[in-house]
Amino acid sequence: MDALTAWLEKHVLPIAAKIGAQKHLVALRDAFIGTMPATMAGSVAVMINAIIRDLPGQFISTWGASIAEGKGIFALISTIITINGYVWNGTLAIAGIIFAFSWGFNLARAYGVNDLAGGIVSLAAAISGVTYSYSGTLAQKVPADLMDQINANSATSGWSATADGITANAWGWIPLNNMDANFYFTAMIVGFVASIIFCKLMLANITIKMPEQVPPAVSKAFAAIIPATAALYVVAIFYWIFSKLVPGMTLLAWIQEMIAKPLLGFSQGYGAVLIVTLFVQLFWFFGIHGTNVLAPILEGVFSVAQLKNVNLFQEGGMSAVLDDGYKWVRGSFDIYAWFGGAGGTLMLLIAILIFSKRADYRAVGTLGVGPGIFNINEPVMFGMPIVLNALLFIPYILAPLVSVSIGFFATQAGWVNPVSQQVVWVTPPILNALLATAMDWRAVVVSVICMAVTFAIYTPFVIAANKVQPTDL
Repeated sequence: MDALTAWLEKHVLPIAAKIGAQKHLVALRDAFIGTMPATMAGSVAVMINAIIRDLPGQFISTWGASIAEGKGIFALISTIITINGYVWNGTLAIAGIIFAFSWGFNLARAYGVNDLAGGIVSLAAAISGVTYSYSGTLAQKVPADLMDQINANSATSGWSATADGITANAWGWIPLNNMDANFYFTAMIVGFVASIIFCKLMLANITIKMPEQVPPAVSKAFAAIIPATAALYVVAIFYWIFSKLVPGMTLLAWIQEMIAKPLLGFSQGYGAVLIVTLFVQLFWFFGIHGTNVLAPILEGVFSVAQLKNVNLFQEGGMSAVLDDGYKWVRGSFDIYAWFGGAGGTLMLLIAILIFSKRADYRAVGTLGVGPGIFNINEPVMFGMPIVLNALLFIPYILAPLVSVSIGFFATQAGWVNPVSQQVVWVTPPILNALLATAMDWRAVVVSVICMAVTFAIYTPFVIAANKVQPTDL
């Protein structure tokens, strides 16, 4: 054990420390965290709709029709659903736009320049390359009088017709799937390039200088004009070159096809899930916040998949998630492995309260179980501690690997619904599993099994610790 710990300290710890301090990755992590007020509000709206609209419909066949009719209590339910729809429109439906601003804002802050302008530059750069038009043709025989009527208004309506079909051309309409979680990868790449150009020019002091008498807010705005303009023109030229090299396809569509889909597909493999779980635990064991270090993967890949599931559920219910969604997403780790925090430490605390005879362990267990119920495990991580505790290294690494495997294969086999709701991270275990899977009781059963297995793995080591004095560790 000492040899393994020494090897990890020599080879893994320095890498983890560098990753945790790398300012671009820190900015990316903070950018995802910055979107939480909007994404959580949208998730609450989708969850409420799932409870009052979708769940009862699984048991009452006339539920949907009654809501549509809107009489009596169903008028109130219909109103709540509509209000939740508005919340979704301004949050999850445009989550990519919100992230684009947050990304530039945090990058600019990392470089110590105008963060508000950085967010605006990132957002403007990312959105300038999306399509603003729609075109579609319906192949259908059109009577002559109807054809003339459609063509008479085509200049304003965008509709035109021939004897063989109707064509709709609209400008000024941005497809919603250009703005939601599909937009994350585009915003990540384009927003990064534009923001870095902006930051470098700001640091090089290539700015408009205003007299000292000018208010600071005005001076800051003018100082950002040249760097912002240069950054946006560089991105615009790139978009133009891309349109010539890849005609008929936007950068967003290309990134989705060539980068996003392969990454998201890779995330659905058992090996990827296991590796991410392993490294989160290893980093935490050395006192480094593993979920933060791996935030670019957890949030940039698995959370994007989760937002896709949330939006699919809003649009088409669980059947849409099962048909076109992802089986394993960010919330899956929480409900099947990280109950009480990374490592499933709530189960360790329960094992301590039942089996431990050590006063120091029991004191930490008593103090830590309350926060642990709400997935806050710093008291046990640093109070026991688990960090660099050779006695608990094996169960702390092993338990999440086993429990995540149980949850992964149960989900892949279709025994439980995939996570389709975004639940706030402090939601207690079991309740988290129920809410995250749109009230699937089977997910609760699997989560309880994972918790029991984790408890069983920790228990022998807790009992063994009774024979070891604190001074011996």
